[in-house]
Amino acid sequence: MSRNERHVSAPPSAVFDVLADGWSYASWVVGAARIRDVDPAWPSPGARIHHSVGAWPLLIDDTSSVEVWERDRECVLTVRAWPTGEGRVRITVAPEAEGCRVVMEEQAVSGPARLLPKPLQDLSLRPRNHETLRRLAFVAERREARAV
Repeated sequence: MSRNERHVSAPPSAVFDVLADGWSYASWVVGAARIRDVDPAWPSPGARIHHSVGAWPLLIDDTSSVEVWERDRECVLTVRAWPTGEGRVRITVAPEAEGCRVVMEEQAVSGPARLLPKPLQDLSLRPRNHETLRRLAFVAERREARAV
């Protein structure tokens, strides 16, 4: 399992506003190239974002779905990126001085990526998730600044 964390200079509600906006997914998730559709029920459990991963012209259409949604506290997603497989991403948010602490944990749960030893999974996921959290922080902080 890969684990990354970051301080965000915005409250948990600002982070969850970004997570609740399925159309913003490609702006903060590294590897998501475009959003094709967002289920109207997003971010309710079972709802999906229909996205493409990769770089044009080598795009793969896939989905990510919500397993758990506890506003301002926790979001768990099943992320698909076939042919590599599926992963489970858990994002937890806790208030702290002048903002919040966001923790992102990801592990492969099916497909060829699951066969990699845990240290290799972590080695491949950690840099991508570091950048993903950096982007998520930028989007949440910018939205919060505009709201104030």
